[in-house]
Amino acid sequence: MAATTTSRRLIGRERELEALRSALRDACEGRPALAFVAGESGVGKTRLLNELIAGAHQLGARVLSGECVELGDGELPYAPLIGALRPLVRSGDPGLLGLPVAARRELAALLPGLANGETAEAEAAQGAGGESGRGGQAQGRLFEALLAALDRIGREQPVLLVIEDVHWADRSTRDFLSFLGRNLADERVLVALSYRPDELHRRHPLRPLLAALERTPNARRIELSGLRREDVAALVLELHGSAPSDELVDRLLRRSDGNALFVEELLAAGPGPLPPSLADALLVRVERLPAAAQELMRVLAVGQPADDAVLQAVGVLAEPELRQALRDAIAGHVVSIDSNDRYVFRHVLLREVVYDDLLPGERSALHLAVARALEERLPGDGGPGLAAAVAHHYHRAGAQPEALRSAIRAADAARAAHAEADAAQLLERALELWERVDDPEALAGVDHVELLRRTARTHRNSDDSRRVTLLNQALREVRAADPDDRRVPLVLQQRAMAEWALGRGEASRASLDLARRLLPDDAHAAERIGLTLSRMKLAALQSRFAETIALAEEILPDLPGTPHGEDLRAEAYNNLGLALIMTGEHDRGVAVLDEAAGFARRSDDAVLLGVAYINLADALQLSGLRGEATAVTERALAEMQPGYPGYQWVPTMAAELAIDGGQWDAADGYLARAGRTSGGSRVNVELRRAELALGRGDREIARTALEEVEALLVDSLEPQFVAVAGVLRAELDRRDAHPIGAREAVEGALERLEFCSDDTVRLGRLAV
Repeated sequence: MAATTTSRRLIGRERELEALRSALRDACEGRPALAFVAGESGVGKTRLLNELIAGAHQLGARVLSGECVELGDGELPYAPLIGALRPLVRSGDPGLLGLPVAARRELAALLPGLANGETAEAEAAQGAGGESGRGGQAQGRLFEALLAALDRIGREQPVLLVIEDVHWADRSTRDFLSFLGRNLADERVLVALSYRPDELHRRHPLRPLLAALERTPNARRIELSGLRREDVAALVLELHGSAPSDELVDRLLRRSDGNALFVEELLAAGPGPLPPSLADALLVRVERLPAAAQELMRVLAVGQPADDAVLQAVGVLAEPELRQALRDAIAGHVVSIDSNDRYVFRHVLLREVVYDDLLPGERSALHLAVARALEERLPGDGGPGLAAAVAHHYHRAGAQPEALRSAIRAADAARAAHAEADAAQLLERALELWERVDDPEALAGVDHVELLRRTARTHRNSDDSRRVTLLNQALREVRAADPDDRRVPLVLQQRAMAEWALGRGEASRASLDLARRLLPDDAHAAERIGLTLSRMKLAALQSRFAETIALAEEILPDLPGTPHGEDLRAEAYNNLGLALIMTGEHDRGVAVLDEAAGFARRSDDAVLLGVAYINLADALQLSGLRGEATAVTERALAEMQPGYPGYQWVPTMAAELAIDGGQWDAADGYLARAGRTSGGSRVNVELRRAELALGRGDREIARTALEEVEALLVDSLEPQFVAVAGVLRAELDRRDAHPIGAREAVEGALERLEFCSDDTVRLGRLAV
């Protein structure tokens, strides 16, 4: 029998540990990094990270740690970040409390109690009306606040942020890691991430993120393979206290393939035949516990992590038995206590083998009991994690009415935490359950049309095709029930925004025009203003400048003199100012855009501020005033922050101006600052990339970029894209000695634009 069950020292990982410590030392000097620790379960990732944590404490670093939680059918929004930061809130950490009020208010979306959370609640409550088209702005502010918190804490002490099991990370956490990869600069922060490569199937959502992050300059990758023979021998010596025979080492190495956990469990199984698999070895450890402790392990396998109150509420054991069962499980090295005083399995594989050993009916009953126990806590916990956990357990229990009700409640909590993609997953589940329950409207608190609209809204930043599908279904249902339903124009408005995001310009215009015609005469002023603003934005994007000015004259007298009215006025002025400049009223247009920027600053709206800057720079450039346009763009780069939605347009505008001036290297740098993009901003970046490549004479890069652009512009009628793509394609074909193709590129672009656009500058560039 082994003298101990786990090694007290790290064996065989000296090189990997030194690589991590080197990254930590760099972080202490203001060179932040993301370190990826990859390896199969049981190979020693957590053991290695624990050694890094111990060294971090010796260096005086602040350690924050969290882990992703595997639910099987969804994840807890921001689970590892909440786990890492919650102890700081409880302790009243000055790094968090010293943040500006606005940043604390954003963080309160994840950590209720840090601030009043009014902003998050207000945005979660928004939803009855149409879309502003600025979805994701709140998440951008949250990410900036999180980075500011890490930076501020790091000024006092270097920060080691450890996130384990990122193969289970939720979409919102993955988005934040992507943000970190693009925006870490000189913060004293090391982010150490562990994951299992064997969990990453071909379509796993972590694959593209890892591919992007691991190529960044501040990324370090450490891959753990099995222990070598001499390391296995050293591990057995550490555990047994005596040197092992060559035969035992060979058998362990052959059976375990050097997996440290398997070696430990094979030894812990004692004399006799070795268990045939790691799962069998782990079950041996559990089956040695007293019967009451084994029963408690079945509960914990379903409800991990769980505290005393949850385990008592499930009611499997009375309190005295419960205490003794926990002591037995801890003494048997099956259970440990985490930093939040909750009980967890010592290793995730222990939980997996116990969970897989449950009978189907036993599993459902335990999920139901855990769901009810957790639901009792909801009134006192406003975070998204608990609501998502309740929804998960009801769903796994097969309790369909409760699963529908709790999925919608969890989606509301996820939206309040700016986790739209996670909310979308929960609402999609609610749609699946709708036909399976009695009186779903009473359970959901909304009818099916409204649920479709809510689900479409949560897909706003991730899946525009799905948005259109959901909204078309909502239109069919609402018209079938009542053609005069007052929601019809609002659903059409939502669909128009989704169609525009997909590049379907004319379909989007048609949807908005129909919505305006169907709006009742007694409709609320806000609905009419919202529709007109959306229509005005589309007109401006299609360079229908006369139409833009006419719509502005229609809407401006109706805007209220309130803070919200100033937001609306900023949106209207952004489009009006551009239209005025492009139709010859230069001074008035510049003044209007300056006013738009002022409104945006007062309301702290980075998106509207960015639009004002970009419209002004674009109009100045098209008017031949490149120097003035460059000055505007430089002000925008100084004032705006990376990570906010729409930020990508600012460095891309700077790149366009640099290309016009023949400054190739500067343009390259600006395009790198744009980061990962999608939709219209992706088109804009790729157009600049193609233009830069043509300037440098690299036709293959230009061809690749233009092929991507053309695929995205199939139905677009935006001159800023279609005209430029036509010019660049014609130039590429000309250089390739294909004059017929070049002529077709010009004529095709002119045909798409000349009957709908007032953009004489871009049309002129095509014609030339």
